[in-house]
Amino acid sequence: MLHRIDPYRLRLETDSRRVVPATVFLPPTLIAEDSAIRQLSDVATLDPDSIVLATPDIHCGYGVPIGSVFASPHYVSPAAVGYDINCGMRLFTTPLRARDVDVARLADAIRREIPLGEGKSNLSVSAGAVERVLQEGVPALLSLVDGEASLRKGYERSDLERDLLHIESGGALPGRHAAVPSRAIDRGRDQLGTLGGGNHFIELQRVDHVADPGIAAAWGLFEGQLVVMIHSGSRGLGHEVGGVFMREAAELCRRERLPMPNQELAYMPAGSEQGKRYIDAMHAAANYAFANRQLMAQLARRSIRQLFGAGLELPTVYDVAHNITKQERHQRKDLWVHRKGATRAFPGKLLAGTPFEATGQPVLIPGSMGTSSYLLVGVETGFESLYSVNHGAGRRMSRTAASGVGRRGKTVMAAAISDLEFRQSMQGVYLLCEDRRSIKEEAPAAYKDIDQVVETVAGAGLARIVARMKPLAVLKG
Repeated sequence: MLHRIDPYRLRLETDSRRVVPATVFLPPTLIAEDSAIRQLSDVATLDPDSIVLATPDIHCGYGVPIGSVFASPHYVSPAAVGYDINCGMRLFTTPLRARDVDVARLADAIRREIPLGEGKSNLSVSAGAVERVLQEGVPALLSLVDGEASLRKGYERSDLERDLLHIESGGALPGRHAAVPSRAIDRGRDQLGTLGGGNHFIELQRVDHVADPGIAAAWGLFEGQLVVMIHSGSRGLGHEVGGVFMREAAELCRRERLPMPNQELAYMPAGSEQGKRYIDAMHAAANYAFANRQLMAQLARRSIRQLFGAGLELPTVYDVAHNITKQERHQRKDLWVHRKGATRAFPGKLLAGTPFEATGQPVLIPGSMGTSSYLLVGVETGFESLYSVNHGAGRRMSRTAASGVGRRGKTVMAAAISDLEFRQSMQGVYLLCEDRRSIKEEAPAAYKDIDQVVETVAGAGLARIVARMKPLAVLKG
């Protein structure tokens, strides 16, 4: 079904089902699950005017593989975005050298400010404040802080004003709070400033290697530096939005007799009433996720400044979304570009009037805990992937396979990763986690080799490596 084009690309050609081909950016040394390729094949049956591709971290997801791009002028699909709307990344720098920092002490301090794991609350706000965030995104915090005392812990005006220039779309998409289900708004009232579980994390990292000194210097990075990376999404609010509209899309497909290639892959005409409401609600949930990362970054900055000096400059390099669809113009067409487990990687020519016009967009690709993360830059040759790259290493085994299954004190399925192997893989990394029973689900061995994944991105000309970071401390749910 797949055939290799070159060392970095595979191709799914059209056939009696697939109305468009699909490109898979994957070297011979990395493997894609058959189930993930079947899901990608399903996506290629939806729209003869669409573009379909997969990034090197491709693995099986809900209806649509994680690590894929679906760009259509006609349709939007909640499954091609996923439940965790705007699960995304932020990187900010410090002026500190990692060797001079007690990272365990700092990680402990950050943990006291930011709850880890599912179902946690932190900066509780009114329903009206949530609606403002949904409508306006991160800029809403500039005025909300006057009436919402809880937000003041996560607020510093000078940081926020500067950060807005370093967040994708300025941290504000054209969302509409009225399109968001009331239950989602209720779930979002007390979850601002919380990390969540799964693969979300906060890492204290050391800049281990600089590959492009010019761009690294322009972005404020140097070898040996302590930097902070945050990976989080829209929490329970986004999950509720995703679930409601996945059900609505499935009902619309049945009613309008739109063919569903698998029972999870529902979609809607972008111009339909349901499609417009989904876009409004999904963008609003993305705004909530941007604001959540902004508040967590500020809480982490608060901890750093309490330990190392109130006047420290801690600028954001970039904050970028995963799991989102936005309308973009590519190949002379206006397309709804769905990036699921994928991230934008724009060259400078698409960023006129921003701080990145001269360099291109910073691209953040984290590894699994215990392995390297990378900072890259978007390049013009990335047009082939619609200026998209992977959002991480990508799983190579399921969560249950990694951690095993137990029932009533007995082992039902042995873990593929032993406790000893896990401990060895995390040597030298200070780990804080909320649930030690499930932490092996996120073990480095459960993921693909991040170095090979990033080598594929660079080798295929989708982005260029700027720097590599090594984890020193990891905070997980």
